[in-house]
Amino acid sequence: MAIQKILPGTGGDRYIPYSQRSGETSLVYFTRDLSAEGLRKISSRVINAVSGKIAVKLHTGEKNGPNIIPHTWVESLIKNDLPGAFIVETNTYYEGDRYTTEGHQETLKVNGWTFCPVDIMDEDGTVTLPVKDGKWFTEMHMGKNLTNYDSLFVLTHFKGHAKGGFGGSAKNIGIGCADGRIGKAMIHTTPGSLDMWDISNEEFMERMMESAKAVVDHFAPRIAFVNVLRNMSVSCDCEGTAAMPVVTPNIGILASLDILAADQASVDLVYALKEKDHKDLVCRMESRHGLRQLTYMKELHMGNDRYHLIDIDNDDAEILPADAVKGVVPFGTER
Repeated sequence: MAIQKILPGTGGDRYIPYSQRSGETSLVYFTRDLSAEGLRKISSRVINAVSGKIAVKLHTGEKNGPNIIPHTWVESLIKNDLPGAFIVETNTYYEGDRYTTEGHQETLKVNGWTFCPVDIMDEDGTVTLPVKDGKWFTEMHMGKNLTNYDSLFVLTHFKGHAKGGFGGSAKNIGIGCADGRIGKAMIHTTPGSLDMWDISNEEFMERMMESAKAVVDHFAPRIAFVNVLRNMSVSCDCEGTAAMPVVTPNIGILASLDILAADQASVDLVYALKEKDHKDLVCRMESRHGLRQLTYMKELHMGNDRYHLIDIDNDDAEILPADAVKGVVPFGTER
């Protein structure tokens, strides 16, 4: 298909307030309880969507990465609520701790992901999933083993990202399910280019979201999304110990059956923080045009950017993001 270059400044650097959005609404659940118990409690609101052979997609991180979701939290969730589930990952496009399957397996051990099976899905090759109504792709190459699962539980550490501006549920599956050699190259690199990172801004966000759409469409409705808003460096967990220091306060955990609502609510909660607390992460989102992830998901009919935010800490009261962040957990105090 014909490739059109997108000029910068077409929306990914501009935050759209809730009052300026339109359309249907979805449910998003929220807790301030940053602990293994809190993760289990909020996951219970969406966990019934998954059944059969379940894959848990999370970013397991580079060696000794300081900001990944604690493996003890994930262990408690899987052993108690998702027995028999597999953690799933793919190898990286860049040369690092997880570039090869052998190196990836060693990194998993270092980071404590040893309590359940971990499937490096592209170890034995790729599978193609269709991309419906895409601008850039008609199909995307994923780790071959992705199609071995009946359901997908997307467990995401929400944080900044050097290329994407932020990494939420959509980045977790859009990049994280694409195989390390073909799929990730399709998203990051213009064919024939000598610069493997030459695609950026709106075009990169759109390619990444089309890959995410392929995954969502494959599993729907047997897919659920949980975003953990803690240790939110402007750096991704792929930067490991080189990640920039955390300066954004911890917020809590979100869960939804709507991928756009989950990521949009996460972004809204960051913007609802005081300017001094969110300025670094907001700058990272806007400077990379990362907010295009949200508007393009809406264009692709992947979900709703309007939602009811349900506070499960307070008898399921409906709240606004600004109300939610009044009780943010100070950094370092979670259990």
